[in-house]
Formats: sequence, structure tokens, C-alpha cells
Amino acid sequence: MSRVAVLKGGTSLERQVSLRSGARVEDALERLGHEVVAIDVGADLIGRLRAADPEVAFIALHGRDGEDGTVQELLEILGIPYTGSGVLACIRSIDKVLAKHLLVEAGIPTPDFFAFSETAFRQLGAADTLHAIEERLHFPIVVKPASGGSALGIKFAGTAADVPGCLVSAFSYDQKVLLERHVQGRDLAVSIVDGPGGPEPLPIVEAVPREEDFYDFEARYEIGRTDFVCPADVSEELSARARALAVAAYKLFGLCGFGRVDLMLDGDSGELEILEANAIPGLTETSLLPQAAEAAGLEFDALIGRIVELALERGRPAARL
Repeated sequence: MSRVAVLKGGTSLERQVSLRSGARVEDALERLGHEVVAIDVGADLIGRLRAADPEVAFIALHGRDGEDGTVQELLEILGIPYTGSGVLACIRSIDKVLAKHLLVEAGIPTPDFFAFSETAFRQLGAADTLHAIEERLHFPIVVKPASGGSALGIKFAGTAADVPGCLVSAFSYDQKVLLERHVQGRDLAVSIVDGPGGPEPLPIVEAVPREEDFYDFEARYEIGRTDFVCPADVSEELSARARALAVAAYKLFGLCGFGRVDLMLDGDSGELEILEANAIPGLTETSLLPQAAEAAGLEFDALIGRIVELALERGRPAARL
């Protein structure tokens, strides 16, 4: 068995979710017989890692510093193997604007979008482009911070008059925002875990909020706010298509170990479109990856064990010149 440092918490807006994910991971690792060192990530991170001298780090750190490649870079400097994706893959997937451009370039379907920075909005007259955006995307429009997760900061603009307020809200989370065509349909998620033959897509999970039309932060993490259907009630052909698209996106971003790809099934056209990929999906009681793993016959402890084994097999980060 190994000494595993579980990195959790941190200072991002997803701190509480991260603490919950980390606590579940710690319990599973202890049941598996590993020695667990819990680290609430802060200014003393490097000192605590050096004191613990772990054989591997399990990253359960969501949002800023965890999913953007920051902590991965530090672990590479220290030569500590870690779970999940590397620095570049995290950078690609956390930045929704970059991720969308990569999807478009690769020919992978994703909702039409525009993006601009706070500087462009406040100093370069980007507000005057809203009419053109309305004509090309059509309302309603989804306004999102460019980075972050758990649906934080996401607003819906039903008309052009709603957009400025939505932008102000999004800019409070990030200096860059994404304006995306709203897809009315079904929220689907394909979780992926690496296997001997490469990325293995797990059964599709559909999230059906009970009270809201939108799968927002509360719907994601408050027990009883959302019904989850796994495997999702879709045809075999559509299931195969969704999983193939998810694996294509997973590979495009360079994700490894495990991850999750979120899609929308358009209620009008029946087409699938990718919204984003998550390098460190949640591992809480209501998170989608554990549900998908269980539906595939992979219990939570076994899932955590496999993720750790993959990190150990990958070994210590290679030195970069």
C-alpha cells in the first residue's frame, strides 16, 4: 500500500465541494489500506508535501489552483506522481473559450459562441456588438465565466436587455466571458476512466433538475434537488455516439486518468453537442462520475483505487528541459 497525500479544499469558490470530494476519497483510501495524509491546500502546501513525502498525490481540488494546472505544476517540480491530467490538459479544459475553439477546430460539435474580455467590454466598445451577437446566436443566450466549474456564475439572457447584467455577474468570476447559444434539451454526462486499452467511457448519466430548468450549483450538490438517470434512457445508437464524442474530446484536450465530458442533447434537432470537459470531476455523494462507475459495476472504493494505480503506473513526472 502507498502513502497518499489527498489535496483538497483550497481557496476557490468550489472549496466546500472539494472538501466533500476529498473526505470521500480519504475514507476510500483508508478502507483500501493506504496511508492517508489529508492536506487542505494553502500557503504551507510545499512544506506539508515535503514533510509527508507521499508516494502519490490524489488531487481532489476543484476550481482555481486544482483544475487549471497550478498544483500539477508544483507537484511536477517536486517530482511527486499525481492523479489525473497533466498541466497542459488542465489548461485546455479549464478555459472554456480555449476549449470551445479547440472543439471547433477539430470538427467536434459544440454550441455556437462568442467571447470577449472585460477590457474589450469596458474599453473597446464590445457592448456595441451585442446586436450582432443576438442576430447570430439568437436568444436565449447562456453567459458564462471563461473558467471555473459547478455552474458558478452562469446566467441566462432572454433578451438583449438582459445581457449587460449577465455580463457584470460573469465578470465578477472571471476577466473573460463566453456567450453561448442555449441548447434546450437534455443534460448528459459521459465519465471516462483510463483502462488497459485506453479511455473507457462509462454509462451515460442524465441530470434532471426537479424544480429548475437549469442544472445549477444547488441542483448539482444539494441532495434531492436533481434526479439522476444512469444509464440514461437513450437509444443504443445515441449512447454510442455520445460516448464516441466524449472520448474524442477527452483525447483532444489530452486528459488522462479520469475525467468527465458534459453534453447537451438538442430537444429539437436530436443532435449532440459538447459543452465542456472536466479534468477533476466531483467525487461527492451527488457527483456524476461515481454514479456512472457504479452503473458500470465499479464501486467507489475500486474507482479510487484504480485512479491511484494509474497515477503510480505513470510514475514520477519526467524532468523538462
